[in-house]
Amino acid sequence: MFTQIISLVLDVIASLMAGACLVRLAMQWQRIPFNNPVGQFIFAVSDRWVLPLRRWVPAVGRLDTASLVSAWLIKLAQFMLLWLLGGGQGALLLVWLLSAIGLLQLAISCLTGVVLLFAVLSWVQPGSANLMFVDRLCQPWLAPIRRIVPSVGGLDLSSLVLLVLLQIAGMVVGTLQMGLMH
Repeated sequence: MFTQIISLVLDVIASLMAGACLVRLAMQWQRIPFNNPVGQFIFAVSDRWVLPLRRWVPAVGRLDTASLVSAWLIKLAQFMLLWLLGGGQGALLLVWLLSAIGLLQLAISCLTGVVLLFAVLSWVQPGSANLMFVDRLCQPWLAPIRRIVPSVGGLDLSSLVLLVLLQIAGMVVGTLQMGLMH
């Protein structure tokens, strides 16, 4: 039980920090200004990890690679601590691979949360500044689906389709991770 508690606490802390780095990456990719409460929170949480890495990890075009590497290093630290807590059994290379898969799972979870927030805000607060912010984060993912899936009776089903696709992706990644762990 103690190991499960430590694992949960590590997962929450690592997911918050690495998730902030991933949201920062998405905001910079979409050129979303950080002069809003969410952007300021993201900066406050991720600056500690991203800014020092920028000296060694340059951006590639609009891709803020320092944010991506920061998120991966945080997940790597989480999995290393879990590996050490488990007695250091198993291949160390596996820890590196599991951290990359953990980062992919986190990205899927973050996008799922953003799409859910978009769907709820579009119903409860249409036209709000919060919706515009979340909409900009979702656009690169929803736009291709909107080209394929037509609106039904004026109802945009692209969020639902994306959520189903994200659930499938999460299942595939989760199965891959479980296969590597056993």
